Amino acid sequence: MARGGARNPATDPERRCIATGEVQPKAGLIRFVVGPDDRIVPDLLGKLPGRGIWVAADRDALELAVRKRLFARAAKRAVTVPADLVDQVEAGLLRRVVEGLSLARKAGQAVAGYEKVRGWLDSGEARVLIQAVDGSARGKTKLRPPDEPDAYIGFLTARELGLAFGREHVIHGALAAGGLTERVVEDAAKLSGVRKKIGGETPGKG
Repeated sequence: MARGGARNPATDPERRCIATGEVQPKAGLIRFVVGPDDRIVPDLLGKLPGRGIWVAADRDALELAVRKRLFARAAKRAVTVPADLVDQVEAGLLRRVVEGLSLARKAGQAVAGYEKVRGWLDSGEARVLIQAVDGSARGKTKLRPPDEPDAYIGFLTARELGLAFGREHVIHGALAAGGLTERVVEDAAKLSGVRKKIGGETPGKG
């Protein structure tokens, strides 16, 4: 592990993306398997049985894999690819990020609200700063993320953050170092690559 509990790419197993042909750490890829009905299934937990088919956590790469029928080529047989496969991946990753934040909050490893977040940043307890993309730009500039890699998440909406913290809306959040934070950071990085549009349509207030 790298500083702050982040995954060290040098020790992360690597796989080849069927769309780009690039070999990269598994942390930046989405795993798929062929289900019993020959249907392609996203394996976001990485635990489903079967040979893994890997695609970069990037919407263009995923759409290319679907459009060019690369899943069938990788599986070496005819497979069924759901029309909404990429949207399934996005929804699943969002669910994992929200659940991860919620677990961190319950474990005392995450806080929300400007004052609490500022306190964690000032004390050095914060490993990651999280801010809603539709929050006030002026309000968000008052807080600076820790000077570490992957220390900022800024593409979730206030409503999505609210779901994680048990509120209607959340603009500012922070995560302490730990395993749950590592999970959230990894899932959030994948989600940011898969999302078609980042952020909400109506700016909120900080």
